[in-house]
Amino acid sequence: MKSDIVRAALVLGLLSVVGPFAIDMYLPALPAIGEHLKADTAQVQASLMAFMAAIAVCQLIYGPVSDMVGRKPPLYFGIGLFILGSIGCALAPSIEWLVAARFVQGVGACAPMAIPRAVVRDNYTGTDAAQLMSLLMLVFSVSPILAPLSGSLVIQFGDWRALFWVMAVVGVLGLILLAFFQPETRPAAARLESSFGSALRGYWMLLKDWNFLGLTFIGAFGMSSFMAYLANSSFILIEHYGISPTFYSFMFSINAVSFIGLSQFAAYFGKRFGFNAVVRTAVTGFLLVMALLFGLFVFGVDNLVVLAALLFVGYGFLGLVVPTTAVLAMEEHGEIAGTASALMGTLQLVTAAVVMGISGAFFDGTALPMVAVIAACAVAAFILTQLTIRSSRRAVGAPAE
Repeated sequence: MKSDIVRAALVLGLLSVVGPFAIDMYLPALPAIGEHLKADTAQVQASLMAFMAAIAVCQLIYGPVSDMVGRKPPLYFGIGLFILGSIGCALAPSIEWLVAARFVQGVGACAPMAIPRAVVRDNYTGTDAAQLMSLLMLVFSVSPILAPLSGSLVIQFGDWRALFWVMAVVGVLGLILLAFFQPETRPAAARLESSFGSALRGYWMLLKDWNFLGLTFIGAFGMSSFMAYLANSSFILIEHYGISPTFYSFMFSINAVSFIGLSQFAAYFGKRFGFNAVVRTAVTGFLLVMALLFGLFVFGVDNLVVLAALLFVGYGFLGLVVPTTAVLAMEEHGEIAGTASALMGTLQLVTAAVVMGISGAFFDGTALPMVAVIAACAVAAFILTQLTIRSSRRAVGAPAE
């Protein structure tokens, strides 16, 4: 394995984890936040949705700006704003204040979440890009695996406000990492023709590219299924099934291990069988597992072990879908990598926010509405795969299919 790919994965993965860390770490504390701020489930979930909405919208700005001024300046700005938002959350006297501060925090976290995909495309394509994306997710796994566990540990020795002080410290560490270990990958010569006008033209071109959109939304519905679990799981597992916040963190981490573990084989399978075949097979597997889970719960099997086991298998399939569709979608847009990455991220997170809102609207304290939404996402991803992959162009570095 190339040493430069490993180094890039480590640095970009740690930068990317700043935002997800702010999501995953406070999940075990959601019920406690609601109780302390006298807010209901929907209001507490709004703090999560505000964070996601900020990331979705602001990617449309960060992407073109990173094409125009380079990758590092918007990263400095974003991480700095994330630190300020974290402090605002820690001092929140009400749920409304918390939601507003989370939005600011999300505006800042958007930069280190959106720009690394463009950095990957600056230097790599084809199989190397798929390998780097998979390694990125391996480093990225520190958030869904360790963040909930560290969150539950923090609230054992303090209250939920301490979580946001820890997030501020994580932001400071991100600034140090950016300053000393991440070089600029968008040289001045490459920025000469970049402007907001060219970005708008780029967005319009991408919105007319059905291959790009199809691949983006396959990944979007895959991510949305996980976001539906993320938004509802703490209430379901802690309040409905009665497990502790610490055990909840362990349960959440298991699914992340499944997703990240299988993602490491995306480049190998893509090189051996073709990236299109990987997506088709993995999406089909995801659909079959989620359909089985939905069927069992419809017929009254409300069991934590069944839920955990089938989600573990299903999210493993997603580990092959998300990095592969990202590489395929970005492959032919290297000259506007920042813009393409931003639009992809925005479309995927807007989709996830809508799905989270739907799952929250039908929340009844049991797992069935969440399972139904996850199964619906699997159906949507499968339909899009049949419409897109069948006619999509072959990825660079993949064998003919």
